[in-house]
Amino acid sequence: MTVRRKLLLGFTLMVIPALLIGAEAIRTNAQERRALQALGENMARTRTYAELEDAMFNESQVIWRYLSGMDPAARRDFEVNRQVVTYWQGRWRALLRPGESDLADGVDAIQRQMLLVADSVFTLYDAGRHADAFQLAQGELRDRLQPALQEVNRDVYRRARESSVRGAYARLEDILTGEDRVLIGILVLALGLGTFASWLIARGIAYPISELGRAMAIVGGGRLDHPIAVASNDEVGELAVAFARMTEKLRESRADMLRLNTELEAKVAQLQQTQRQLVHAERLASIGEMSAAVAHGLRNPLASLRAAAQVALKRTKNEESREHLQDIIYEADRLDKRVTHLLDFSRPAPFHPLPDTVTRIVQDAVAPFRKLAADRRVDVQVRVAPGLPDVRVDPVQVEQALVEVLSNALDAMPEGGVLCVSAHADDAGTALGGVAIEISDTGVGIPEQVLPSVCEPFFTTRQGGTGLGLATAKRYTEQNGGQLEIESGAGRPGGGTLVRIRLPAAGAQAPRAVVETPPAPASIT
Repeated sequence: MTVRRKLLLGFTLMVIPALLIGAEAIRTNAQERRALQALGENMARTRTYAELEDAMFNESQVIWRYLSGMDPAARRDFEVNRQVVTYWQGRWRALLRPGESDLADGVDAIQRQMLLVADSVFTLYDAGRHADAFQLAQGELRDRLQPALQEVNRDVYRRARESSVRGAYARLEDILTGEDRVLIGILVLALGLGTFASWLIARGIAYPISELGRAMAIVGGGRLDHPIAVASNDEVGELAVAFARMTEKLRESRADMLRLNTELEAKVAQLQQTQRQLVHAERLASIGEMSAAVAHGLRNPLASLRAAAQVALKRTKNEESREHLQDIIYEADRLDKRVTHLLDFSRPAPFHPLPDTVTRIVQDAVAPFRKLAADRRVDVQVRVAPGLPDVRVDPVQVEQALVEVLSNALDAMPEGGVLCVSAHADDAGTALGGVAIEISDTGVGIPEQVLPSVCEPFFTTRQGGTGLGLATAKRYTEQNGGQLEIESGAGRPGGGTLVRIRLPAAGAQAPRAVVETPPAPASIT
């Protein structure tokens, strides 16, 4: 049912009691009018009888005037008065109600007797028998007929009072009593219809509007997934359906916006990563140029110095001089290694990815350090989980990254300790998973404030270090599609340092080479 029909039905139910009250008022007025009309008829009948009574009284007075001898024309007046009595008799009888004809019959009988007595009195008086006429008038007219007429008069007026005033009051009392009952019934009906109309409007209109308003407030607060209930099939229900469609459109728009934001964030992250790679490549290019210049300026003098020291070492027998010459040769070799390390870091590294096993890579990287670790009282532990997936990496680069990390770990434990190399499956990184290689030591650890900078080139906390070990490890790891993470300091349980190298599985996305700019070519001899 539509809202317009519900409102029309509710107002109709509310108007019905008013219509019933109006109809009852019209009915009561008609009854009261009929009661007043009956009262008027009774009063008219009473007045008519009063006229008849006066005429009959005048008729007796005419007889007495005739007997007095002072009004010879009284007998003619008697005839006229008799006609008047006859007129009022007929009219009064016509006004009587059914059941009151006995009153008219009684008055008619007295009138007929009065006429007979009057004829006898007039005859005796005209015959000269005045005493007999007077005596007859007294006996019949005064002592018998007039008291009988008065008795009839009292009966007539008594009935008139009973049927007019008392009857009218009784009738009005009945009308008012009936009106009270009808009005009470109408009030009860109005209360019931009003309650039903109020319930109908509240349930059909107010409740759906209230629910829709509450849902709009919730959706307006940002909860677009709030369900919109359609509680009716009228205009309010159509409004709820339209609002639900609008909410669905808003959800779709927000989902599109979130998707676009995610894509935008991914593109921004990719751009930032590319920017970092370009900055790194530019830095490597600068390092390459600088390394080539340094190598060019150092290697030739170092080679000449080493050759001269070797010649002098063969010609001298002085032990002290021989020791100094051997120190010169050792330091020249160490400087040459550093120059070589610097050149290796600055050159674009060739990238040749191949499928390989993590077990072989770890064993090949750890093997050269076992003797050195034993000399430094370091316990080397290798734990490679079985069933690891193969990785597609450049094994030379990954082994070099492990060598750099292992070398730093041994340097961090000059007083001995435990070096643990483990490998396990890693679900982070790519959708197809990968392998994580963890190298942990029990050394002094890295201060927290320098931890973000340990992978930057030429940053070192050790005296005599080149600052290229972790930078090289990070560079080779990322070039093979992996990630290098470092945990150290107070945040790591047990102390020491843990370096984690994440590598993608062979079936995952193929590693891509890091954007690098080759350093300027240099002539090194």
